[in-house]
Amino acid sequence: MNITPFNQERLIRVYLPNGYMEGTKLYPVLYMHDGQTVFRDEDVTDGISLGLKEYLDNNRAEVIVVGIDSNTVGNERVNEFSPWVNVEFSRSYVKDDSLLGGRAEEYLEFIIHELMPIINNKYRTHRDCSYMAGCSLGGLFSIYAACRYPEVFTKVAALSSSFWFNQKEIEDFIISSNLDSINGFYLDCGTKEGTDEQSKSDFVQSQRAVYQILSDKIRNIRFNIVDGAGHNLLAFRERIPDFMSFFSFEVVNDK
Repeated sequence: MNITPFNQERLIRVYLPNGYMEGTKLYPVLYMHDGQTVFRDEDVTDGISLGLKEYLDNNRAEVIVVGIDSNTVGNERVNEFSPWVNVEFSRSYVKDDSLLGGRAEEYLEFIIHELMPIINNKYRTHRDCSYMAGCSLGGLFSIYAACRYPEVFTKVAALSSSFWFNQKEIEDFIISSNLDSINGFYLDCGTKEGTDEQSKSDFVQSQRAVYQILSDKIRNIRFNIVDGAGHNLLAFRERIPDFMSFFSFEVVNDK
C-alpha cells in the first residue's frame, strides 16, 4: 500500500482470527507498528520477531491485528514515529544539518484517514474497538496517537517506549489531553535498557514519569518493570502475554 505522505509503497500485514471465515462476528482491531517484526520470525532479517501469530493461534485470541511495516531507509523510522524534532539529539547524532523526528502527525493521519477506512470496509471490524501497540519509538508514537485521537484508540500498549526522544513534549501533551474516553494503558520496560548503569536508570525513570502522569488521568493502567530485560525484540516478545491479557479481547455480537 502507498503511504501517501511519504510516497512509499509499504506492506500492510493483516492477521485474521481462527473462525473468522466461518462467521459473521465483528472483531476489535489492534494496529501495530514495525509490522515486519510483529508476526513471524521468518519475516525478520535476524530471525527474531514478536512471534504474535503463534501466540494468537495458540490462544485463539478474538482480534484482527494490522501490522504496518516501518520505513527501513536511513533514519526515516525515527522521523515517522517521533512527533517532535529533537534538535539536541540530531546535532549529536547526524553529521549534516538534517533534523530527526517530527513526522509522526503525517503517519498518524495516514492511519486514521486512509488505512483504517480500508480495514473497516474490507473486514468485519467493530469500529468502536480500535487499539494500538508499539515497541520503542513505536511506543512513543502509540501514546501520542492515543492523546491525539482518544476517541479512536481506546486501549494502548507501549513496550519499552523511547519517550526520552521527546520526553518533555510527550509529558506536556499527555497533561493537556482529554483522555476520558481511554479504557486502558499498558506500559512496561526492562531494567537493562541502556549502555551503562546511568542510562539504564534514566530509561526506567523516563517510563515512570510518563506512567505517573497517565495514572493521574486513567484508572485502568498497568506499568511493569521487568528485572534484567534489555531493549530488543526477544525481550519484548516475552511480554506479549502481559499486554495481550491486559487488552482482554472480546468478540462483539454478530451484525
